[in-house]
Amino acid sequence: MPSAPVSPEVAELLGKANPAVVASIRPDGTPHSAATWYAWQDGRVLLSMDRGRARLRFLRANPAVSITVLDVDDMYRSVSLSGRVVELYDDEGLRDIDRLCQRYLGCRYPDRAHPRVSAWVEVGQWFLWDSDRETPGVEEARSS
Repeated sequence: MPSAPVSPEVAELLGKANPAVVASIRPDGTPHSAATWYAWQDGRVLLSMDRGRARLRFLRANPAVSITVLDVDDMYRSVSLSGRVVELYDDEGLRDIDRLCQRYLGCRYPDRAHPRVSAWVEVGQWFLWDSDRETPGVEEARSS
């Protein structure tokens, strides 16, 4: 897996409102994954979670995270990011979730009653999967 920073091609892919899945680690060491909205900014990923979500508890205990972003225009193209949550804070005024909702749905986040927490993920490594071309590391991934 290449180390950060991501390539310009990957940054372009991350700049789109693509579907994504975030994976964290439960206290027993097993993986936990959930669909998520994200934003890419300055080489980091912004996530938002309801304050009561299990993944928030898991990320507080272990900041290691993996995010897979699927290209909305080509389901056979994706990028996987590995990194760490480097910042967690209450989303006062719901600014971050509003930003994400605007990005994905074109409106403010409708649920104003539940507190949210924002997380910034610093990317350490990434891997681009593109079935239309040879990508470094693809053959190794196919054989494992």
